[in-house]
Amino acid sequence: MKIRTYISLIFGALLILGFNSCATKKDLLYLNGSAPSTSLTFKWSEMYIQPNDIISVKVTSDVPEMALAYNISPAGQNAMQGTQMQLQGYLVSNQGDINIPVLGVQKISGLTLEQAEKQIQEALVNKGFLKNPVVVCRLLNAKFTVLGEVKSPGTYTFFENNLTLLQALGLAGDLTINGIRKKVTIIRTENGVQTYGSIDLTKSDWFTSPYYFVKPNDIIIIDPNTAKVKSAGVVGNAGNIISIVSVLLSSFLIIKSL
Repeated sequence: MKIRTYISLIFGALLILGFNSCATKKDLLYLNGSAPSTSLTFKWSEMYIQPNDIISVKVTSDVPEMALAYNISPAGQNAMQGTQMQLQGYLVSNQGDINIPVLGVQKISGLTLEQAEKQIQEALVNKGFLKNPVVVCRLLNAKFTVLGEVKSPGTYTFFENNLTLLQALGLAGDLTINGIRKKVTIIRTENGVQTYGSIDLTKSDWFTSPYYFVKPNDIIIIDPNTAKVKSAGVVGNAGNIISIVSVLLSSFLIIKSL
Protein backbone atom coordinates (compact mmCIF):
# COMPACT_ATOMS: atom_id res chain seq x y z
CA MET A 1 0.00 0.00 0.00
CA LYS A 2 2.86 2.32 0.80
CA ILE A 3 4.48 1.60 -2.58
CA ARG A 4 1.30 2.67 -4.40
CA THR A 5 1.20 5.86 -2.32
CA TYR A 6 4.82 6.66 -3.20
CA ILE A 7 4.16 5.99 -6.89
CA SER A 8 1.07 8.24 -6.87
CA LEU A 9 3.00 11.06 -5.20
CA ILE A 10 5.89 10.78 -7.67
CA PHE A 11 3.67 10.78 -10.74
CA GLY A 12 1.63 13.65 -9.29
CA ALA A 13 4.79 15.70 -8.84
CA LEU A 14 5.92 14.88 -12.40
CA LEU A 15 2.52 15.93 -13.74
CA ILE A 16 2.71 19.28 -11.96
CA LEU A 17 6.25 19.77 -13.25
CA GLY A 18 5.11 19.04 -16.78
CA PHE A 19 2.32 21.62 -16.60
CA ASN A 20 4.67 24.26 -15.18
CA SER A 21 7.18 23.77 -18.01
CA CYS A 22 4.58 24.04 -20.79
CA ALA A 23 3.95 27.27 -22.67
CA THR A 24 0.42 28.31 -23.56
CA LYS A 25 -0.72 29.12 -27.07
CA LYS A 26 -1.05 32.82 -26.20
CA ASP A 27 2.62 32.90 -25.19
CA LEU A 28 3.74 31.73 -28.65
CA LEU A 29 1.44 33.43 -31.17
CA TYR A 30 2.24 36.87 -32.58
CA LEU A 31 -0.73 39.24 -32.21
CA ASN A 32 -2.50 36.30 -30.54
CA GLY A 33 -3.19 34.91 -33.99
CA SER A 34 -5.18 37.91 -35.24
CA ALA A 35 -4.44 41.20 -36.96
CA PRO A 36 -5.56 44.52 -35.45
CA SER A 37 -9.31 45.03 -35.72
CA THR A 38 -8.87 48.57 -37.06
CA SER A 39 -6.40 50.29 -39.34
CA LEU A 40 -3.53 51.93 -37.46
CA THR A 41 -1.93 55.20 -38.53
CA PHE A 42 1.77 55.68 -37.92
CA LYS A 43 4.56 57.98 -39.04
CA TRP A 44 7.36 56.69 -41.20
CA SER A 45 10.63 56.51 -39.33
CA GLU A 46 13.29 59.17 -39.84
CA MET A 47 16.96 58.25 -39.55
CA TYR A 48 19.12 61.04 -38.19
CA ILE A 49 22.78 61.21 -39.14
CA GLN A 50 25.17 60.68 -36.23
CA PRO A 51 28.95 60.78 -35.74
CA ASN A 52 30.71 57.66 -37.12
CA ASP A 53 27.98 57.11 -39.71
CA ILE A 54 29.20 56.44 -43.24
CA ILE A 55 27.26 58.47 -45.78
CA SER A 56 27.15 58.09 -49.55
CA VAL A 57 26.76 61.44 -51.34
CA LYS A 58 26.08 61.33 -55.08
CA VAL A 59 25.88 64.59 -57.01
CA THR A 60 24.51 64.96 -60.55
CA SER A 61 23.57 67.96 -62.65
CA ASP A 62 22.39 69.03 -66.08
CA VAL A 63 25.99 68.74 -67.26
CA PRO A 64 27.25 65.40 -65.84
CA GLU A 65 30.91 66.29 -66.35
CA MET A 66 30.54 69.29 -64.03
CA ALA A 67 29.40 67.06 -61.17
CA LEU A 68 32.24 64.55 -61.39
CA ALA A 69 34.48 66.54 -59.05
CA TYR A 70 31.99 66.23 -56.16
CA ASN A 71 31.78 62.42 -56.23
CA ILE A 72 34.44 60.30 -54.54
CA SER A 73 34.21 57.40 -57.01
CA PRO A 74 31.63 57.94 -59.75
CA ALA A 75 32.92 55.11 -61.97
CA GLY A 76 31.40 51.75 -61.10
CA GLN A 77 29.88 53.07 -57.90
CA ASN A 78 26.54 51.38 -58.53
CA ALA A 79 28.22 47.96 -58.78
CA MET A 80 29.83 48.19 -55.36
CA GLN A 81 28.47 46.31 -52.38
CA GLY A 82 29.02 46.07 -48.63
CA THR A 83 32.50 47.09 -47.47
CA GLN A 84 33.43 48.49 -50.89
CA MET A 85 30.54 50.96 -50.70
CA GLN A 86 31.50 51.98 -47.15
CA LEU A 87 35.10 52.65 -48.21
CA GLN A 88 33.78 55.04 -50.87
CA GLY A 89 31.51 56.88 -48.43
CA TYR A 90 32.07 59.83 -46.10
CA LEU A 91 32.76 59.06 -42.43
CA VAL A 92 30.93 61.59 -40.27
CA SER A 93 33.45 63.03 -37.80
CA ASN A 94 32.92 63.34 -34.05
CA GLN A 95 32.05 66.97 -34.73
CA GLY A 96 29.37 65.86 -37.20
CA ASP A 97 31.15 67.02 -40.37
CA ILE A 98 32.00 65.55 -43.76
CA ASN A 99 34.43 67.07 -46.26
CA ILE A 100 33.13 67.01 -49.83
CA PRO A 101 35.66 67.62 -52.63
CA VAL A 102 35.61 71.22 -53.91
CA LEU A 103 32.52 72.08 -51.84
CA GLY A 104 34.33 71.69 -48.53
CA VAL A 105 33.13 70.90 -45.00
CA GLN A 106 29.43 70.29 -44.40
CA LYS A 107 27.98 69.77 -40.93
CA ILE A 108 25.25 67.15 -41.31
CA SER A 109 25.05 65.45 -37.90
CA GLY A 110 21.53 65.65 -36.50
CA LEU A 111 19.98 66.00 -39.95
CA THR A 112 17.84 63.48 -41.75
CA LEU A 113 19.11 62.18 -45.08
CA GLU A 114 16.60 64.38 -46.88
CA GLN A 115 17.71 67.46 -44.94
CA ALA A 116 21.37 66.67 -45.69
CA GLU A 117 20.56 66.39 -49.41
CA LYS A 118 18.83 69.76 -49.37
CA GLN A 119 21.68 71.44 -47.46
CA ILE A 120 24.38 70.17 -49.84
CA GLN A 121 22.26 71.05 -52.87
CA GLU A 122 21.75 74.63 -51.63
CA ALA A 123 25.46 74.99 -50.85
CA LEU A 124 26.38 73.96 -54.40
CA VAL A 125 23.96 76.52 -55.85
CA ASN A 126 24.76 79.37 -53.44
CA LYS A 127 28.51 79.04 -54.09
CA GLY A 128 27.91 79.05 -57.82
CA PHE A 129 29.42 75.62 -58.40
CA LEU A 130 26.47 73.92 -60.10
CA LYS A 131 23.09 74.79 -61.55
CA ASN A 132 20.12 72.53 -60.85
CA PRO A 133 22.16 69.91 -58.94
CA VAL A 134 20.57 66.71 -57.65
CA VAL A 135 22.00 65.27 -54.44
CA VAL A 136 21.26 61.77 -53.16
CA CYS A 137 22.45 60.70 -49.68
CA ARG A 138 22.35 57.16 -48.31
CA LEU A 139 23.44 55.66 -45.00
CA LEU A 140 25.88 52.84 -45.77
CA ASN A 141 26.59 51.36 -42.33
CA ALA A 142 23.13 51.13 -40.75
CA LYS A 143 23.11 48.02 -38.57
CA PHE A 144 21.26 46.42 -35.70
CA THR A 145 22.11 43.59 -33.33
CA VAL A 146 19.84 40.74 -32.19
CA LEU A 147 20.81 38.74 -29.11
CA GLY A 148 19.20 35.88 -27.22
CA GLU A 149 16.58 33.38 -28.31
CA VAL A 150 16.60 33.75 -32.10
CA LYS A 151 17.80 31.22 -34.63
CA SER A 152 20.69 33.36 -35.89
CA PRO A 153 21.79 35.99 -33.36
CA GLY A 154 24.26 38.56 -34.63
CA THR A 155 24.70 41.99 -36.20
CA TYR A 156 22.92 42.77 -39.48
CA THR A 157 23.38 45.61 -41.97
CA PHE A 158 20.38 47.16 -43.69
CA PHE A 159 19.87 49.88 -46.30
CA GLU A 160 16.13 50.53 -45.96
CA ASN A 161 14.96 53.81 -44.48
CA ASN A 162 12.12 52.01 -42.73
CA LEU A 163 12.84 48.54 -41.36
CA THR A 164 10.24 47.17 -38.94
CA LEU A 165 10.98 45.15 -35.82
CA LEU A 166 9.32 42.07 -37.31
CA GLN A 167 11.46 42.36 -40.44
CA ALA A 168 14.58 42.64 -38.28
CA LEU A 169 13.61 39.51 -36.33
CA GLY A 170 12.92 37.78 -39.64
CA LEU A 171 16.49 38.52 -40.78
CA ALA A 172 17.67 36.81 -37.58
CA GLY A 173 15.61 33.72 -38.38
CA ASP A 174 12.68 34.51 -36.04
CA LEU A 175 12.39 33.70 -32.35
CA THR A 176 12.98 30.17 -31.18
CA ILE A 177 10.24 28.29 -29.34
CA ASN A 178 11.99 29.29 -26.10
CA GLY A 179 11.99 33.04 -26.74
CA ILE A 180 9.72 35.25 -24.63
CA ARG A 181 7.44 37.04 -27.08
CA LYS A 182 5.80 39.16 -24.40
CA LYS A 183 8.99 41.02 -23.56
CA VAL A 184 11.29 42.04 -26.40
CA THR A 185 13.82 44.61 -25.18
CA ILE A 186 15.21 47.29 -27.50
CA ILE A 187 18.22 49.40 -26.52
CA ARG A 188 18.50 52.53 -28.67
CA THR A 189 21.16 55.24 -28.81
CA GLU A 190 20.41 58.50 -30.61
CA ASN A 191 22.34 61.75 -30.35
CA GLY A 192 24.26 60.43 -27.35
CA VAL A 193 21.08 59.50 -25.45
CA GLN A 194 20.33 55.84 -24.63
CA THR A 195 16.73 54.69 -24.24
CA TYR A 196 15.13 51.33 -23.45
CA GLY A 197 11.89 49.96 -24.87
CA SER A 198 9.87 46.81 -24.23
CA ILE A 199 7.56 45.26 -26.85
CA ASP A 200 4.89 42.59 -26.40
CA LEU A 201 4.70 40.77 -29.73
CA THR A 202 1.55 38.93 -28.72
CA LYS A 203 -0.38 42.22 -28.86
CA SER A 204 -0.88 44.79 -31.61
CA ASP A 205 -0.73 48.01 -29.59
CA TRP A 206 3.02 48.30 -30.22
CA PHE A 207 2.36 49.16 -33.88
CA THR A 208 2.24 52.82 -32.83
CA SER A 209 5.30 52.52 -30.60
CA PRO A 210 8.50 54.46 -31.44
CA TYR A 211 10.17 51.03 -31.50
CA TYR A 212 8.01 49.73 -34.35
CA PHE A 213 10.76 50.75 -36.76
CA VAL A 214 14.35 49.70 -36.17
CA LYS A 215 16.92 52.48 -35.97
CA PRO A 216 20.66 52.20 -36.72
CA ASN A 217 22.64 50.66 -33.84
CA ASP A 218 19.54 49.27 -32.13
CA ILE A 219 20.16 46.24 -29.90
CA ILE A 220 17.26 43.77 -29.73
CA ILE A 221 17.28 41.29 -26.85
CA ILE A 222 15.07 38.19 -26.65
CA ASP A 223 15.04 36.65 -23.17
CA PRO A 224 14.66 32.85 -22.70
CA ASN A 225 11.48 31.53 -21.12
CA THR A 226 11.32 29.58 -17.87
CA ALA A 227 11.59 26.20 -19.59
CA LYS A 228 14.81 27.26 -21.32
CA VAL A 229 16.30 28.62 -18.10
CA LYS A 230 15.47 25.42 -16.23
CA SER A 231 16.95 23.28 -18.99
CA ALA A 232 20.28 25.06 -18.53
CA GLY A 233 20.80 22.99 -15.36
CA VAL A 234 20.82 19.22 -15.01
CA VAL A 235 18.28 19.16 -12.20
CA GLY A 236 16.09 21.79 -13.82
CA ASN A 237 15.59 19.82 -17.00
CA ALA A 238 12.21 18.07 -16.81
CA GLY A 239 13.48 15.17 -18.94
CA ASN A 240 16.46 14.63 -16.65
CA ILE A 241 14.23 14.74 -13.58
CA ILE A 242 11.90 12.12 -15.07
CA SER A 243 14.87 9.88 -15.92
CA ILE A 244 16.35 10.20 -12.42
CA VAL A 245 13.01 9.53 -10.76
CA SER A 246 12.38 6.54 -13.02
CA VAL A 247 15.75 5.00 -12.12
CA LEU A 248 15.17 5.60 -8.41
CA LEU A 249 11.67 4.15 -8.60
CA SER A 250 12.85 1.07 -10.51
CA SER A 251 15.65 0.53 -8.01
CA PHE A 252 13.23 0.91 -5.13
CA LEU A 253 10.81 -1.67 -6.59
CA ILE A 254 13.62 -4.16 -7.27
CA ILE A 255 14.92 -3.84 -3.73
CA LYS A 256 11.41 -4.29 -2.28
CA SER A 257 10.89 -7.44 -4.34
CA LEU A 258 14.07 -9.10 -2.99
